[in-house]
Amino acid sequence: MIARRILVIDDDAAIRDSLAFLLDVNGFYVATYQTATAFLNDIASGPVDCIVSDVRMPGMSGLELVRKLKADRVECPVVLITGHGDVSLAVEAMKAGAVDFIEKPFEEEVLLRAIDSALESRLIRPADEAAKLRAQARLAGLSSRERDVLQGLVAGKINKVIAHDLGISPRTVEVYRANLMAKANVRSMSELMRIAITAGL
Repeated sequence: MIARRILVIDDDAAIRDSLAFLLDVNGFYVATYQTATAFLNDIASGPVDCIVSDVRMPGMSGLELVRKLKADRVECPVVLITGHGDVSLAVEAMKAGAVDFIEKPFEEEVLLRAIDSALESRLIRPADEAAKLRAQARLAGLSSRERDVLQGLVAGKINKVIAHDLGISPRTVEVYRANLMAKANVRSMSELMRIAITAGL
C-alpha cells in the first residue's frame, strides 16, 4: 500500500516535529512547512492527500489557507488545529471548507482519527444530497428547542447570547449542548458543527 502524503503546517518547530514523528510512525509520508505561504510556493512538489495546519500563524492563517485552496479549486482535505478554539471559529472553519477542527492539546488518537476520516471522505466523496440526508437523519430526533440552540451555535453565537435570544439561562444552554452532542452521537463540537452545516442548518 502506498504511504499517504500528509503536510503539516505550523510555525512552532516543536509541534511540527512531534506531529511529523507521530504521522511517520503511523505509516504516513510527511512534509512540514513553517508557514502557509511556504507551502503554497511549493504546492507543485507532488500530490497531497491531507493537510494538517495550525490556525494562527504569521502571514496567512490556516483559515485563509482553506479559503485560498477552495478558491483555487485544490481538492485536498484540511484539518485545522488551534490553541484558541471557540465555537464561532470552528463554524467559520467548517463553512470555509475545513474537514475538521481540533483544539490543542489533543490526544494523538483524535488527530489520527480526523486524518483517517478525511482520507476516507476523499475516497468515497458521497453525493452532496446523500450526505445532506444522512446529516439530517442524525439530527432528526432533536426537539425544537434543541434545534434553536443548534442554530445559534451554527451562527457562531456564544452560550450567553443564545440564552438571551431564547429567554433561558446560560446553564440551560449548556445542558442543551450536551443533549445535542449525545443525540447526534458526536465526540466534539466541531463534529456537531460539520453535521449541522451539511444538514443545511
